[in-house]
Amino acid sequence: MKFAASSVELLKALQTVSGAVPSKSTLPILECILFEEDSGKLRLSATDLEISIVQRLDVSAEVDGPSRVAVPAKRLIDTLRALSNVPVRFAADADFNVALDTDQGHYKMVGYDGADYPALPELADTVTVETDGALLRRAIQKTSFAVSKDALRPAMMGIYFQIGRESGKAVATDGHRLVKLQLDTLGATEDMDFIVPEKAMSLAAKVATDDSCTLTVDSGYAGFDFGDSRVLARLIDEPYPNYQAVIPVDNDKKMTANRDAMLAAVKRVALYSSTMTNQIRLSVSKDEVVISAEDLERASSAKETVSCDYDGDDLIIGFNAQYLTEVLTNVDSEDVLFEFSSPNRAGVVTPAHQREGETMMMLIMPVMLNTYA
Repeated sequence: MKFAASSVELLKALQTVSGAVPSKSTLPILECILFEEDSGKLRLSATDLEISIVQRLDVSAEVDGPSRVAVPAKRLIDTLRALSNVPVRFAADADFNVALDTDQGHYKMVGYDGADYPALPELADTVTVETDGALLRRAIQKTSFAVSKDALRPAMMGIYFQIGRESGKAVATDGHRLVKLQLDTLGATEDMDFIVPEKAMSLAAKVATDDSCTLTVDSGYAGFDFGDSRVLARLIDEPYPNYQAVIPVDNDKKMTANRDAMLAAVKRVALYSSTMTNQIRLSVSKDEVVISAEDLERASSAKETVSCDYDGDDLIIGFNAQYLTEVLTNVDSEDVLFEFSSPNRAGVVTPAHQREGETMMMLIMPVMLNTYA
């Protein structure tokens, strides 16, 4: 195999697929990127056996020797990263020795027989969703923060998609907070639901362009196609928790505040929260919410007041400061709406003004407050 390309373009393509290359593997060939000639073009692919990424590069590839060769990913990427933007010539011989040449240098490494590289999954009996990359990227970015990292609850380690013929939902929860994003323009050829691992979704968000995206799903895998790029992910084969059951429907206490003011105050006050509990307190009354925290071990405390509109009896409720910060960060409107019922029940957080074509709802569980004044 031989081809010539710009070092920058080749590096960009390799970095795209490298997200699926495991840093360490019992199969050394998995630490490689597979180079293939595909109808006169170059096809790059990588897999960790759970996630696969394919990238096509518009260069003229000639078959003079093997048509498939697996090349050590780290050494090749590090070499290209160290080069300036120069033309590079790639060649692999019949013994899978790989040579990379520029006008100033010559670099050699040993590859593997591409025929030994694991075959990527082929999807069958698929359901298809036509959308755009920007919409999918937004769904991922707005839900991934709430995905669980607890391996004992594997279903919650991914983003749960419920897609109907006219609209779809993306849901994530770790048991402490929950986010549900409904997208009115995310529709499928038939109703479906599936869970995609968070790592795969993060890689898809990085690969996604603002152009059209085709999502295909079968019983075991999901494929995300963005022009010349494709991300394949093994689905999480577990039932997703009944998240609707934990969403309160009778929260009668409503508070509206400026999102930026609220977020800034929470971040500052959180610096004084206990390193053990990371606890922050909201004392809500008619015209203001007092945000406070105390670290008894370090004899330090902080308190700030933020103006608000509140309809309900005075309320004192505690939250994990980090979780509250992440929830507020993901509110896109000028004002944020909190809905409460009691100090021991979840608070619902939504943008005061929803974006056109979507409905976002976040839920955050309260924490038991310490007894400081």
